[in-house]
Amino acid sequence: MMLRGTDRSHAVTRERVRGERNAGVVAAFRRLLLMVVCGSLPLMAGCPYYAVPPPGTVITTPASFNRSFSAAAGAMQDEGLAITVQDPGSGTIVGGIDGGVVQASVRQQADGSVVVQFDSKNARDPSLLDRISRSYDRRMGR
Repeated sequence: MMLRGTDRSHAVTRERVRGERNAGVVAAFRRLLLMVVCGSLPLMAGCPYYAVPPPGTVITTPASFNRSFSAAAGAMQDEGLAITVQDPGSGTIVGGIDGGVVQASVRQQADGSVVVQFDSKNARDPSLLDRISRSYDRRMGR
């Protein structure tokens, strides 16, 4: 009986020694886990930062029909065309210079964007449409 009691005390002592050693490993693992969780919290916060654009940055907004229509008419006048028809309801602008006729068509699409098209049937100056287009872009801030 005595041996049995002695074996038990040694077995308990051994378990206690092993438990104390594992307790240090467990504590170190918990500290490491806590550091990883605390370190990753700012990454998971998801707080958006909306930076202010630097000075000189142009923020463009979608063109409105009225602005595009006015810019198209102005571009035609910039290039010396005499406007004969200017109908915002149909989106049509017609102007003439030196016997040539230039027509601008301004249409608003279903998605809200605006399409402007310049056409010439009998313009004598082949670069006229290009100049009108560049003038339109300047007026639109492009």
